[in-house]
Amino acid sequence: MTSVLFVCLGNICRSPTAEAVFRARAVGQDIRIDSAGTGAWHAGEGPDPRSRAEGERRGYSFAGQAARKVRVEDFNDFDYVLAMDASNLSDLREICPLEATAQVLLFLPNGADVPDPYYGGPNGFRDVVDLIEAASDHWLSKLAPKK
Repeated sequence: MTSVLFVCLGNICRSPTAEAVFRARAVGQDIRIDSAGTGAWHAGEGPDPRSRAEGERRGYSFAGQAARKVRVEDFNDFDYVLAMDASNLSDLREICPLEATAQVLLFLPNGADVPDPYYGGPNGFRDVVDLIEAASDHWLSKLAPKK
């Protein structure tokens, strides 16, 4: 089974949205999916209501999600640890053990950041879901069993 961990700063906007989108689009595939944040400010809280609203408007479920901080063991428990931006990627690489088995990479295939919509304007959450949907399709095609 392949496993993917999505990571943003607080685990309330981008990474839980990626988890919800990826989970919906990976139906029927053997993939374990989770999300976390590099910070613990929101540990135990559900996703941001604005992220939920945009995602749910598109049919994604955020059921059962609660923010958590990345743990050192995540780097061996997951095959891929996908950061939402370069800052999170840098933070992850600082705490990643040398013997870790996970590939720690940026989520967007073009190497760009998924912008943090937390302080953005009204279209920020919509734009983030657009980016996450496209990147999820990329990753799912990459992770699909070769025939």
